[in-house]
Amino acid sequence: MTLDNVRSIPVRPRRSTELDSEEALRLLGSVSLGRIVFTQHALPTVRPVNHVLDDGDVIIRTHEGAALTSRTRTAGDPGVVVAYEADAIDPETHLGWSVVVTGYARLVTDPRDLARYQAMLRPWVEQTMDYAIRIRPDLVTGIRLTEADGA
Repeated sequence: MTLDNVRSIPVRPRRSTELDSEEALRLLGSVSLGRIVFTQHALPTVRPVNHVLDDGDVIIRTHEGAALTSRTRTAGDPGVVVAYEADAIDPETHLGWSVVVTGYARLVTDPRDLARYQAMLRPWVEQTMDYAIRIRPDLVTGIRLTEADGA
């Protein structure tokens, strides 16, 4: 297999600095695309989705046939364990950040909240997205990649 489209760009080592949860959530709110991680048939599943933050919770939209919709619909309290990851890392300089939120996902059932999220969050795909899912963070972690000293 030939990887003709991959350029090898020499970069100096990077320093990885842990972010506190407040800064991590601020950075997460600065981007609109992330990846939701959940289990399907006891295996990890990852889907790219767009999101908004609402009072520290991550909100995504979903549709009737989505695996996560049915998982959250049948979940008891406190919900379905998920991870949500987003980042902004420059592919050439290898500088940026990455944030992971781990917590419980539940369907948004309040009609007013659902209507508000439908107005706030436009899906990127051409598909009817009648549902919203709220992820309540239990653990928020993140790193920032910066130039190492002497770079």
